[in-house]
Amino acid sequence: MKTDSQTSTPALEGFAPLAERYDGFICDLWGVLHDGVIAFPHALECLEALKARGKKIVILSNAPRRAAEVEGRMNEMGIRPDLYQGVMSSGEETWRHLKTRPDSFYQSLGQACFHLGPDRDQGMRQDLDYRFVETIPEADFLLNTGAHMSEDTLDNYRHELEEAAQHKLPMICANPDLEVIRGGKREICAGLLAEAYEELGGKVRYHGKPHVEIYDSCFAMLEGIDRSRIAAVGDSLRTDIAGAQAAGVDGLFVVGGIHAEALGIAEGQLPSASSLDALYRDRGITPAAALPVFRW
Repeated sequence: MKTDSQTSTPALEGFAPLAERYDGFICDLWGVLHDGVIAFPHALECLEALKARGKKIVILSNAPRRAAEVEGRMNEMGIRPDLYQGVMSSGEETWRHLKTRPDSFYQSLGQACFHLGPDRDQGMRQDLDYRFVETIPEADFLLNTGAHMSEDTLDNYRHELEEAAQHKLPMICANPDLEVIRGGKREICAGLLAEAYEELGGKVRYHGKPHVEIYDSCFAMLEGIDRSRIAAVGDSLRTDIAGAQAAGVDGLFVVGGIHAEALGIAEGQLPSASSLDALYRDRGITPAAALPVFRW
């Protein structure tokens, strides 16, 4: 353990010192277990070590796709089904709300949906009783699953967002993340488009971390474990750690993910205590512990 008088939370070299403190874990996917291209070998070893000690793990992703699709891609990367209890995604929660219309927001939506997102997210449309339209003036609401191309910027979408705001269309955001790192390169996510839409006066309904509603599905998969014995692992203070705190569980911060560049560290390194504290103060969020990567 590395701590000093400046450190507001312990910074650990690996996960082993935390294992006996918790019985269940809600684990982020992108930036913790894989980088969008390959699974991290050290993360697989950590999952194996936790499984060997009888720990239960649920995967919680802000991917704007159905949980089965997310799980299929995980398995292709080598994250085996026997290493976790189940998978939940922001896309799955979004789809379920679109399907069942459980509250007044969804009950007030019309039938015409403009899908702002790439072709790979077409699964979000399946088995839904909506009419998917090609232009914004035809639409009653927007379903936002993110950018079309990996190299896109916010400027690519300003015209569509401005047009939708003029028509006062409500937006459903299926991924609150602002950005993600895929194979070492940053890409914008649906959350950035939703944030820009709100700045234009648009109304947005979010699904996924850090919004507490999605954690109920995770707790159901960790039935029988008291929340004091559950921790959430993630690389984003804004979504993973804030979401953990909102859900009433400890947040364990993997510093080598989305914040690595801001902290000025290479993979596997821990930043200085003063750098961590400065980041926590800047974001207004403090985790229960920090680790370089998700390794044992």
